[in-house]
Amino acid sequence: MKPPLPFPRTLNALVTLSPVIESRRVLLRYPQMADYEAWAELREASRSFLVPWEPTWPLDDLTRIAFRRRLRRYLREIHEDKTCPFFVFDRETGDLVGGCTLSNIRRGVAQACSLGYWAGARHARRGYISEAVQALIPYVFGTMGLHRLEAACLPANEASQGLLRKCGFVQEGLARRYLRIDGAWRDHLLFAILDDDPRPR
Repeated sequence: MKPPLPFPRTLNALVTLSPVIESRRVLLRYPQMADYEAWAELREASRSFLVPWEPTWPLDDLTRIAFRRRLRRYLREIHEDKTCPFFVFDRETGDLVGGCTLSNIRRGVAQACSLGYWAGARHARRGYISEAVQALIPYVFGTMGLHRLEAACLPANEASQGLLRKCGFVQEGLARRYLRIDGAWRDHLLFAILDDDPRPR
């Protein structure tokens, strides 16, 4: 059995550790400190658009210090095989358009993980995130060797439900008071796609 790799000491490791996933219009890679200004500007400009669908933002959420803490947490969770956090970029312009995170990675008998995603308000409903999710699916089942990819969304979020169905996810049920979103426990619709499920064209 190989000894575990040493924990990276600097955030520069996010550059060397990051897979790069590309499709026709989008590129996905791990976030880096150099992304801070674009990320903070996009999140601030999209605050009212995102807040209803996300956990409550900390007061210092958009500060450089908080972003650095976020990257350090990502780095540790990548090292522990718990999370794969991706920023999504427009390949043509290089603009940051949103993000997709593979979290709660379970090995052993489960071989599963959870998918979360967001889009900046000015990039929403333009197909960027659905294309990013479609690009991630073969990475999850091929490179990561997982069996099941799960996602959850609020019943009122019809756009998110449409995205998941477009990408081949199947609705499996309703989880009561599943996640604390915008300051309150909310019911969520549960979706999943399996490694041998048919893929939409």
